[in-house]
Amino acid sequence: MFRFPKAILATALIAASGFAMAQSAAKYPGVGRDATPKEVAAWDIDVRPDFKGLPPGSGSATAGQDIWEGKCAQCHGFFGESGEVFSPLVGGVTKEDIKTGHVANLRATNFPGRTTFMKVPTLSTIWDYINRAMPWNAPKSLKTDEVYAVTAFLLSLNGIVPDNFVLSDKNIADVQKLMPNRNGMTTAHAMWPGNEFNGVKKPDTQNVACMKDCAPEPKVASFLPDFARNAHGNLAEQNRMVGAQHGADTTRPERKAGDADVPVKPTAPKADGAGSEMKAVNALLQKYTCSACHGVDKKIVGPAFQDVAKKYSGQVDYLIKKMQSGGVGIWGPIPMPPQKITDAEAKTVASWIAAGANK
Repeated sequence: MFRFPKAILATALIAASGFAMAQSAAKYPGVGRDATPKEVAAWDIDVRPDFKGLPPGSGSATAGQDIWEGKCAQCHGFFGESGEVFSPLVGGVTKEDIKTGHVANLRATNFPGRTTFMKVPTLSTIWDYINRAMPWNAPKSLKTDEVYAVTAFLLSLNGIVPDNFVLSDKNIADVQKLMPNRNGMTTAHAMWPGNEFNGVKKPDTQNVACMKDCAPEPKVASFLPDFARNAHGNLAEQNRMVGAQHGADTTRPERKAGDADVPVKPTAPKADGAGSEMKAVNALLQKYTCSACHGVDKKIVGPAFQDVAKKYSGQVDYLIKKMQSGGVGIWGPIPMPPQKITDAEAKTVASWIAAGANK
């Protein structure tokens, strides 16, 4: 009666010894396995400043305009100048900047803001970011030629190339020589690896510690009175959660020196035992990145789900259509792009919102 268990034990010991031998031969015994060539290729998509890693392809600025208006303009504006959701991409660049490689407006104290093409010195950065992260609601969905086309369109909007320009892996290095801030980047620091950028090895900071003749701590002469702090509503709910400027949570007392920094985070739906229906809703909100723009009870870029629920209580069919068609103007100037969500999935989310969008 003990022969069968002993046979199983012997087989298990043989298998374990074989596994241990295989692991001991690995570079890191007992930790994972080597990635396959296909797995490496799927992740190795970065494009360096010397354009190593850039895939072959091409795209025209004309084709890029069509792609832009369909997939990009809702966040960046039709001409890349919008600051409603993100910082503007276009503007502040002159023909003289393209000649010199230095953007004069970066030093102008009266210029209202900084656009992407004013700052970024390397065209590879623009191409790489569009390829891996755009559009926001469907990253990595653009084909290689579409990335070339959108990049060409942005270059044309900034006056770097003609409106009918065709960008490709063959001429992108030549276009790099026209980037407005190409000479605004320095490699005089130790942040680049190896000897690929002139072998610079000195530290990126050159400060000398000073422990004498220290300036006195500045004193603030006036503060906003407590009764006025929340006079116009919570500023944190009136500002977008992306970009450089965030509103303070004026429902809380003003922070004093030494207080812990507790950032205001948008709430997200949680499957806290409310059943399979709430779990399904939560999964769909994550799948379609709805929570990036909508909190459950707080406005982020778009309105809170509970605010939508109050306005459209019980209107499931209407909410389904709005999700699938998108829209702008009802909740402000920032548009919501159409969502590629199935009827069944849209009904699940819409039913939850129409019922009150409870957590």
